[in-house]
Amino acid sequence: MLRPFLLLAALLAALTNVAAASPEAPAPAAARPAPGCAEPERHQLDFWLGDWDTFEPEGALGPSQARAHVDSILSGCAVHELYEQIDGLVGDSFLSYDSITKRWQQTWLTNFGAYMFLTGTFNDGVLTLEGTSHTKTRNMPHRITWKAERGGVRETGMMSLDGGKTWTPAFDVLFLKHQDKP
Repeated sequence: MLRPFLLLAALLAALTNVAAASPEAPAPAAARPAPGCAEPERHQLDFWLGDWDTFEPEGALGPSQARAHVDSILSGCAVHELYEQIDGLVGDSFLSYDSITKRWQQTWLTNFGAYMFLTGTFNDGVLTLEGTSHTKTRNMPHRITWKAERGGVRETGMMSLDGGKTWTPAFDVLFLKHQDKP
């Protein structure tokens, strides 16, 4: 048992001596890149960051139907949304820009078991994502847009019940900055 240990120790000592005698200096350790994502595309959704109340976008504003908090996370590499509706629905969303494909992607999950994965692009001030919504009972195509509007953000969703041949409204929400009331 001692013999294999002594052989290993001798081998390590020999390797150390060879490395020390090497005429070339070892390469310096590579500097670690600073965390963060500085590409301008990753900041296209900065208009959506903040604390929001949600309303029907048409007509007079009624009571808020949900509260949403949207943050830039992971040193600017992703956008996180926590959405809480007054009826108990809670949704969590992560959006990120893929600098290789030049596309945005979103993963959306709810406390009712729904899941959505969408991808798309940002053009002319509008983010448009498409993908499939998965619920406990069915899957259906969705198309969602975000754009700055009326001092807030308007998010509009369309869904297809026939595999993408025709589209019908799924939701239309106006996010306005949350106002703390005294």
